[in-house]
Amino acid sequence: MSAIFKTIEWSVSSLVDGVDDGTIQLPDLQRPFVWPAPKVRDLFDSMYRGYPVGELMFWDVAADGETRAISDAAKFGASHQIVDGQQRLTSLYAAMKGRSVVDENYRSKEIRIAFNPFTEKFEVRNASIVKSAQWVDDISSCFDSAIRAQKAFIRRYKASGGELTEDEEDDLGDIFERLSDLQKYQFEVVHILKGVTKATVADIFVRINSEGVSLKAYDYILTWLSVFWPEGRDEIEAFARDSRLSPETASHVAHRVVRWTPHNPFIKVEPGQLVRMVVAVGQNRGKLPDAYAALQAKDRTTGSVDALKQERELNLLKSALPIVTNPLHWQEFIHAIKLAGFTDRKGITSSTNLITSYILFLLGRSRFKVGLEALRPLIARWFFMAQLTSRYTGSGETQLQKDLDRLSEVTDGDAGGFARTLDDIIANELTSDVWTYRIPESLITSGAAMSPSYQCYLASLNNLGADLFMIRMPISQWMNPTMPAIKGMEGHHLFPRKYQENTLGTTDLKRINQAANFAPTDWATNILISDRPPKEYWADLLRDRVNGDTTWLERQRYWHALPDGWEELEYSEFLAQRRKLIALVIRDGFDHIGRGAVTIPSVPTDETATVQGELHAELDSDDAVELSIAALVELGIMRIGDNLDPIDASPIDAAVTDDLTLRITDSDGRQEDFDTLDAAAHSLGHDNVNGVDFWALDDDPFTSVAERLAAQESGAA
Repeated sequence: MSAIFKTIEWSVSSLVDGVDDGTIQLPDLQRPFVWPAPKVRDLFDSMYRGYPVGELMFWDVAADGETRAISDAAKFGASHQIVDGQQRLTSLYAAMKGRSVVDENYRSKEIRIAFNPFTEKFEVRNASIVKSAQWVDDISSCFDSAIRAQKAFIRRYKASGGELTEDEEDDLGDIFERLSDLQKYQFEVVHILKGVTKATVADIFVRINSEGVSLKAYDYILTWLSVFWPEGRDEIEAFARDSRLSPETASHVAHRVVRWTPHNPFIKVEPGQLVRMVVAVGQNRGKLPDAYAALQAKDRTTGSVDALKQERELNLLKSALPIVTNPLHWQEFIHAIKLAGFTDRKGITSSTNLITSYILFLLGRSRFKVGLEALRPLIARWFFMAQLTSRYTGSGETQLQKDLDRLSEVTDGDAGGFARTLDDIIANELTSDVWTYRIPESLITSGAAMSPSYQCYLASLNNLGADLFMIRMPISQWMNPTMPAIKGMEGHHLFPRKYQENTLGTTDLKRINQAANFAPTDWATNILISDRPPKEYWADLLRDRVNGDTTWLERQRYWHALPDGWEELEYSEFLAQRRKLIALVIRDGFDHIGRGAVTIPSVPTDETATVQGELHAELDSDDAVELSIAALVELGIMRIGDNLDPIDASPIDAAVTDDLTLRITDSDGRQEDFDTLDAAAHSLGHDNVNGVDFWALDDDPFTSVAERLAAQESGAA
């Protein structure tokens, strides 16, 4: 058997220059830069100490345009594609050249590594390091000229009052030279030879990246598509990227007019989620491992590939992708979710429910030819049911396959059969016992932001045209993500926290923060309620805001599930009664879907037309500003060494590190660092939850990050 690879040594300077001029490029079967900054720091520290840092692997064949450069300044076509080592090579390039990279959220990201010549210690640059004369705050300057960097450092150090002997200056010269010599560090690079097929390279990539990393089934499928259908992979990546960008922002990034993007208030679509959609619509499969096996088309006994079957399965995906990425389909689906009463991603507790509902929307529209007037409310009801029952939480692939199998019994083109099937499933799921027992029980939680039932309650209030708690203003106006707001809708404790702590003697924050203890209101009412007993502030609200309008008061009590004499009830009894009443409001809100509570905008007939209104709005402030761990520490919200736990999920070993990351340690002792609370929450499967709502500081008292932020904001105001 002929050799398929050879090993060659490359210096770091040759690697970085190759990235800069474009001869070393990133192939489509790679993932974006995801290393946290401390890992980049550790790479430089290991190299400085002469430790091995692993091999790289290149593929020595031009990709005929199927590569994307790490560097925007690339001048030449690629002669080497990175198969393994993209994170290390990108780290070297960004830190040594002082260049920005694009992270997994398609945002420009700087990687600045600092160096202390006195201690010979590397660190991630931060505000205190920038101010200190004992640090070189950006090592990229040392690789341009070690002598100039040394002189600049000494001048600054002496200007700050520091003193150096001649011998000490000589020692610093040796240290700066050693730092600069990192450019001479040698990497072992395995070169896959030109005659090797793309399929073999893909197989090598999957095997390498499976070691020590738990790849998902969609990673394998994306790799397979990169080899056999790169155009499809590109389209999937583009749709995922553009779901994060408004047309205006996309136009700025692309330097051309972009009239439509899948940007929306509910979800930032991941490539793996698009794979799931395409597989379900094209192959009628809910389980991605089965889909990957079908694409490989290998005989289980002989291992030989059935080329005709492979082509047939690929063609199924090719026919499905245009359906999945059709702008009108996506737009109409977003309208359906709004019809269900939801307004933004805060209300969506599981992106899986959203994705599977879109799959059913697509099947209803393309395979069963359901008209939009019937399909919108049907899918709205389906999504509401799926969220309320957590239908696809847990064994989501298995449940999706069952739903697909059930629809396989309906004849293609039978719109009525499709609708009856979904309605039957909904009726079987939402029985009377659900409203009487399961929903009240599900509201026994301190995580209102993560509670499917509570978020369905807010959606129901929107559907029913409810006003805020004791405010003559529709809740829908406050839930609109396109409306700018300095002070938006807030959830206030009906039995205030301080009242419970100081008067009732309750110190358990999870008991105080029960979902049934919250009511949506405005910030002014929040201040009025403050920490007073319910009996006291309720009397003031009745006097000042009802004005004899008993009809409105009865609606208030219905919308906000207030039991008779609620203000004088014992807290446990209040919660028990209110949970039952909330369940009834949710039931009514569900029944109201499609009855005109939500206005559906007109739809352009031209697929390339600009989608107007809320679909093109920028993400709300929670999306636009994602506070880093470093920022939260700097604000005093958290401290190094703080332990965090999910507010209403299984305890997790998570702590704020010296590197200003949140480090999660799993049951096997494996650790992973995250730069933001959002990223840490998403890694645990809570991908549509705001990180500050998800995490709480495990101290006394147990306090959510959101509460600390709100307290600081109130103090600042």
